[in-house]
Amino acid sequence: MRRNIEEKFAAWKSKKRRKPLVVYGARQIGKTYSIREFGKKHYAKTVYINFETSPRIARDFEEDISPAFLIPRLEIFLNQKIHPEDTLIFFDEIQVCERALTSLKYFCEEAPQYHVIAAGSLLGVAVNRERYSFPVGKVEPLYMYPMQFDEFLSALSQDMLAEEIRNCFLEKRKLSPLLHQQALQLYREYLVIGGMPEAVSIYAGERSLFDAIQSQSAILDTYVADMAKYAQPGDTAKIMACFDSIPAQLAKDNRKFQYKVVAKGGKASLFGASIDWLMASGIITRCERAEHGIHPLEIHRDLSSFKLYLCDPGLLTAKAGIVPHEIIGGYDHIFIGALTENFVANTLEKNGYRLYYWTSGGTAEVDFLIEKQFGEMSRGK
Repeated sequence: MRRNIEEKFAAWKSKKRRKPLVVYGARQIGKTYSIREFGKKHYAKTVYINFETSPRIARDFEEDISPAFLIPRLEIFLNQKIHPEDTLIFFDEIQVCERALTSLKYFCEEAPQYHVIAAGSLLGVAVNRERYSFPVGKVEPLYMYPMQFDEFLSALSQDMLAEEIRNCFLEKRKLSPLLHQQALQLYREYLVIGGMPEAVSIYAGERSLFDAIQSQSAILDTYVADMAKYAQPGDTAKIMACFDSIPAQLAKDNRKFQYKVVAKGGKASLFGASIDWLMASGIITRCERAEHGIHPLEIHRDLSSFKLYLCDPGLLTAKAGIVPHEIIGGYDHIFIGALTENFVANTLEKNGYRLYYWTSGGTAEVDFLIEKQFGEMSRGK
């Protein structure tokens, strides 16, 4: 499946002052697949080291993390030469080996000629640092998201339609009525299937809603398991409660996050850290209220008012327990507004915008307020 992030990988490869690239994000978004595909297309070979499936490799990193020590040993262990000019070194599941993450600092300083990409779950890479610090300034971080709508269309062999939608946007013209109806139907399918690659692959290959939704359930279960694995025991229940409340939060007419929806008597002091954990994991997106639509929006944030969205509309549909055909069939579903808002939030974030919204004394609301280059404002409802 084509992923837009490959363009960013290619830009990284061509840099003269290239640092090791660290690709992180929520689980199950296609990091490994995308990097390996990039390696196939742009390098003579890819040296693949998975610290989760090959724990023996981690022992050498405990001994010495200098490239001069590591490269010869990796060559012998993998039985292949590593040439700086045409070999991609890919450290996968790097959160399993903290010393491997630290070694990227020395690849940057002592051996910048090597092309190194590391990937891992956001929780393990950025959150669960126990013994060693993150090599700040010595790596290039790149955040990866679930598949966008245009990537979903490409997976369904609708590249020409995706290009026409893109051209209409750039040229400020409308789609033809026929293509609009086709695109709208595919959009409804995207709201149900979402952008998690496994679900998209199943749906694209088999057109099986049931199997795609089963894969979404498994992903949601994995997220819950991570809450127990990475969070402190006393925090796990609070994190799960916040996570479970998101569909109910978005079903309200006023979608501002309310702690009392999580639990009776809930408040920021009780659940604030749980929301921070969910954000750090990449599972949710936060949209903050701006008190004024004036540049820069950052200084006008109302820290007490915000909305939360799931990282993927398909996961939200699954978590809300919605019957897929009620969305795909075009029915006026009670939750369609929340799904659409979640879709817009995801799309804006994937395109690099920080999310804000604006309200006026409870009488008016702008769902999304974004700041473009040079302080130009853009509003959407």
